[in-house]
Amino acid sequence: MQDTRKNMLDILKDRGQATVEDIVDLLRERFNQAITAVTVRHHLSVLQQQGLIAEPVLRHRSTPGRPQHIYRLSEKAQDIFPNNYRRLVSHLISELREQLPDNGINVIFEGVAEQMAVDAGIPALPLAERMDAIVLYLNEQGYEASWEANHEGVIIHTRNCPYHHISNRDDTLCQMDFKLIAALVGSVPRRIGRMAEGDPTCAYLIPDVT
Repeated sequence: MQDTRKNMLDILKDRGQATVEDIVDLLRERFNQAITAVTVRHHLSVLQQQGLIAEPVLRHRSTPGRPQHIYRLSEKAQDIFPNNYRRLVSHLISELREQLPDNGINVIFEGVAEQMAVDAGIPALPLAERMDAIVLYLNEQGYEASWEANHEGVIIHTRNCPYHHISNRDDTLCQMDFKLIAALVGSVPRRIGRMAEGDPTCAYLIPDVT
């Protein structure tokens, strides 16, 4: 892989997310690379085409200025970096199944989902702003999420499963995602799409989030 692109992936791996301006500054500081924002955008475009960068999220500034795009690694990009989390999580779930009844496992992962929702810290906001905040949090976790209004309420879509290597074999983490969405919106959703069953997205209909 081209060195500049590898360095950019390293930056996003370390930081979790970054703007073009962040990447320009960090390439200069860490790797002594004098590079322009135009060149960085070109490399990001190539990395997106390769499936290594997730769809960027638009962030509005708290100060005057144009909105910024926030970039982060895709799930595919995580495979570039050494890790053992898949095997670890898979073994943990298997061990829980050996040691606990199904309802005990559900209680544990429901607690995990609730803790993630607490960590998200979504404040009480008007509907559109609240959904934007929820989607931003989900994207920070690698879900490639979006939302849309619907005549029945609101639909949240997730186009990437951060746990797909495990959830394809065990639906425990799919159930945790369902609980996470419920905790984030404060209402029990209805699952209307599931990628593991061939749907284009995992989709959750929330009839009432007001």
